[in-house]
Amino acid sequence: MCDLCVITSVKEKMLSRRGLFKAAAVGSGAVAAASLSGTLPAMAQAPTKVMDLTHELSEDFPTFGGVPGFIAEKVFDFAKDGYNLYNLTINEHTGTHLDAPLHFSADGQSVAEIPVENLVAPLCVIDIKARAAENPDAQVTPDDLNAWISAHGDIPKGACVAMNSGWSAHAASNNFRNADDGGVMHFPGFHIEAVQMLMDDADVVGIAVDSLSLDHGISQDFAVHYAWLPSGRWGLECMANLDALPASGATLIVGAPKHRGGTGGPSRVMAMV
Repeated sequence: MCDLCVITSVKEKMLSRRGLFKAAAVGSGAVAAASLSGTLPAMAQAPTKVMDLTHELSEDFPTFGGVPGFIAEKVFDFAKDGYNLYNLTINEHTGTHLDAPLHFSADGQSVAEIPVENLVAPLCVIDIKARAAENPDAQVTPDDLNAWISAHGDIPKGACVAMNSGWSAHAASNNFRNADDGGVMHFPGFHIEAVQMLMDDADVVGIAVDSLSLDHGISQDFAVHYAWLPSGRWGLECMANLDALPASGATLIVGAPKHRGGTGGPSRVMAMV
């Protein structure tokens, strides 16, 4: 067979295979879309942009315990080895991260067991910045939730309710932990009565805060964690850029990790607006 004939034959086979793969991809995409039908939250509007709600993770990012929660050790270098590679040592609850139900329960869902459809949610942003600026121990209360409902309507089914206290502006300093001389931290969080209201009156999958904890900093009993997480719901802590979002209408996407038995983990969190 001549060289030209061989080349022509190979091209024909490649085009045929491409057509087969393309058809298969379209078919599998249709099946995937069909399998998700009815599970995705209804979007308030067609999104036009994606916002990053994630702080950059580094060794100096503040943690609840006050010690570094992230270490990156370079083990291969491009100049020497031809590629770069790091070993990472990470505390699950460092940086912008998710709390899985297992974090505060004996047998709740691990981070790998959270249904993926529960990680895409309508986002309701509760603004308490004015109160938090005057009182770092401010909390999201039932009054805040009722005010949001009065302004925007019922909390959507499957939503995440997020606290915007303005606290993310302190993430690069010791003010994020805001510990007093006795070691007690002062930052905003959710009030237990607000959490109970969400559990009783709304079909909500998650809550989120722009501070270090779902509970406000002076909490000694983790009442919000112990009520919320064992109910099969998740929480997000250390959120960024909530000021860039509307109070309602955005759709949250949580890029949670999926390690077996995990109680949570650093997450890439985004919102479509």
